[in-house]
Amino acid sequence: MANIRLIKRRIRSARNISQITRAMEMVAASRMKKAQEKAVSGKPYAQKIYEITGKLAKRIKADKEISPLLKQEGKEQKNLVILISTNKGLCGGLNTNLFRSIRNWFPKEVATDYITLGKKGEVFIVRSGRNLVADFSETSFLENIGAVTNLAVAGFVQNKYNQVYLVFNNFFSILKQIPTKQVILPIDSLETEELKTTDGSDLMIEPDANSFFNSLLPYYLEVQVRAAILEAEASEYSARMMAMKAATDNAKELMSLLSLEYNKIRQQLITYEIADIVTAREAMQ
Repeated sequence: MANIRLIKRRIRSARNISQITRAMEMVAASRMKKAQEKAVSGKPYAQKIYEITGKLAKRIKADKEISPLLKQEGKEQKNLVILISTNKGLCGGLNTNLFRSIRNWFPKEVATDYITLGKKGEVFIVRSGRNLVADFSETSFLENIGAVTNLAVAGFVQNKYNQVYLVFNNFFSILKQIPTKQVILPIDSLETEELKTTDGSDLMIEPDANSFFNSLLPYYLEVQVRAAILEAEASEYSARMMAMKAATDNAKELMSLLSLEYNKIRQQLITYEIADIVTAREAMQ
């Protein structure tokens, strides 16, 4: 009898868990749809600005015109990484895969400072003994774009850093999110397939390349950080939706197995009771 009560309690617990995870799955699905639309709609714009800025950097470098955000000879061989993770868990291996990539891309032997957007990233950087410069996890990530870009630009211009990277989860599909490393400074280090084959000579610019380049830079940096944040948000909600769906399915499978076990034990008890009745009747006769 004790086993039956225990199994019934476990079935009830599994049912409650499945209801909670199902609700979380639905919430993540609704948010994922909106985040996915924003990330997908803004990706071509961010990519085109990235390519145009890289082409202009090549032309300006060829014309020997100077910009403070072009190639810098830093006093220290140090990188700055803007790490975009999540504030909450329950999203499968999304953050774990991202942090594993961080370890591979930026070993502790390589001098690197970090700016984090997301409490999970902040905890990882601190616990792994890496140098955390600033954290912007307390408010909306989009509200902190200006502060993040200003901090990165100031450190680069002051020759504190040789390169500045964005590290985030790139939204590929609902089932696939890819940890991505993207260099954003110095600008002549930008890399895409198109930038490898063109030098910017195909662009018609007025009034001149240098003026246009300097006016484009603030938008370039903000757009890249914004696009990375939107990609990370879409990845987070997609991963959470799939994780909660898997949890719901596992809870239902456990309920099925426990129900089968419960019925087996209950059938055995009924059989024993019938056998006792039959035995007692035969003894009385």
